[in-house]
Amino acid sequence: MKEKKGIIFDMDGTVWDSSENVARSWTVKVKEAGFEDKVITQKDIQSVMGKPMDVIADTLFTYTKKGKQRNDLRKACENFENDYLREHGGILYPDVIETWEKLKAEGYHLYIVSNCQAGYVEAFLEYYKIPWGKPSCLIEDIECYGNNFLQKDENIKLLAERNKLTKACYVGDIQSDYDATAKAGFPFIHASYGFGKINVPVPEIKKFSDLPDVVKEVLA
Repeated sequence: MKEKKGIIFDMDGTVWDSSENVARSWTVKVKEAGFEDKVITQKDIQSVMGKPMDVIADTLFTYTKKGKQRNDLRKACENFENDYLREHGGILYPDVIETWEKLKAEGYHLYIVSNCQAGYVEAFLEYYKIPWGKPSCLIEDIECYGNNFLQKDENIKLLAERNKLTKACYVGDIQSDYDATAKAGFPFIHASYGFGKINVPVPEIKKFSDLPDVVKEVLA
């Protein structure tokens, strides 16, 4: 059987930083919900990026009642965030598109798995006009927590199996990305310019354009 090598990417802290615009969009909905003295800051968002949305809500919305009130606010923030990012985007790290195009030309298959809400990855892809969803596209497939409420390790395995990958690695920036990848049974590449550090030695990229050289070794 012909080898099919896949590279699966985290979103936040790996390919872009949307924290400033996420904070702005969430603050709008928090104030609309009646919490006029509350503000969601960029630092708040960066501190929880990579975690499932329900965990983020429990961390940031401690002034709400757990249950319907908190869930309703979380959903309002999620939906408005997607719309806001579709219009305003975030900060794309240097050379992401060019590096993806190079990797695609070298025969790698590219994917995204995130702990985000449904629609978030699509908002990113739409804003930057990145083709996705077919084998011929730059990003062939995506999966996220908001689609199926599975943990990241389960979604990494799900996507790898769904796309019949013979070899795969995950590229992420925080410890939980590494933990999920290890649990899923795949090698990990640390985006060391992102939001976190890893507590064991792993292959790393200091900038996104380092990836082609590192991947050659990891997926040899």
